[in-house]
Amino acid sequence: MTKRISLSNTRPAWLKGVIAINDDLKTAAADAGLDPKLLELLKIRTSQLNGCAFCLDMHVKDARKIGETEQRIYLLNAWREAGVYTEQEEAALALADAMTKLSETQDVPEDVYQRATAAFTEEQYTVIAWAITIMNTFNRLNVTSHTPVPA
Repeated sequence: MTKRISLSNTRPAWLKGVIAINDDLKTAAADAGLDPKLLELLKIRTSQLNGCAFCLDMHVKDARKIGETEQRIYLLNAWREAGVYTEQEEAALALADAMTKLSETQDVPEDVYQRATAAFTEEQYTVIAWAITIMNTFNRLNVTSHTPVPA
């Protein structure tokens, strides 16, 4: 793979801003009563869709550290058929898929939005949508820069 300019290293202040939002999301998620495992599942799923090996490696490890099961991590690619996720998790995963694939769909379908807002409070929905947005940002930075997976 060609070595590329690291977008994170050339503008560290900008990266710090994205990291600050991400850190604030962790606090907001806890305050909203969201399970940290849900956020890791969303980060993994978003990274799968974007093909970000660096983020996949990081968030699979993070999910394991907080007790997520191997089965649920492995089945994320087939979450709709797996039968191992809660209704809330499925609603959040559907939102992650829709938000991450905006270039294909041009919209978050109404049924996906309705399902997510029925499963979560407004505060929880907001945190989830922002978490997906920030994960997409990290994925795009790392994929574009060919950020290597740590050995």
